[in-house]
Amino acid sequence: DVTEIEEKEAQAKQEEQIMKEQELSNLLHEKRYLKALGLAISLDRPHTVLTVVKAILKEPEGRRHLEENIVWLRKDQKEAMLGFLVTWNTNSRNCHEAQAVMETLLKHEAPDSLLQFSGIKSAVESLLPYT
Repeated sequence: DVTEIEEKEAQAKQEEQIMKEQELSNLLHEKRYLKALGLAISLDRPHTVLTVVKAILKEPEGRRHLEENIVWLRKDQKEAMLGFLVTWNTNSRNCHEAQAVMETLLKHEAPDSLLQFSGIKSAVESLLPYT
């Protein structure tokens, strides 16, 4: 019977998730946006990533800070951001943040590099009607 082992594993995963949520909350409170972005992306939380982007843009010189943070993300994290911004761009409340992230990606990534992103074709097709 492996029920007890499975329950302990599930409980451990839940505790780890709670710890990451708390860490994310602390990072936002401390305005450590780069780590907060990375953690929110790794947790696959598009709404939380949007919250971090909005917090960055509210700062003085928010656009510059957003660029600085996005430039330091890994390629896979940038790909995830691209996927998130496609969804954000379809909502008029979030389209400005999506456009800011997209502008940063277009400005700092070479076209050849962007073409290597997974899902770039569908992302562009989805962005065109709303942009």
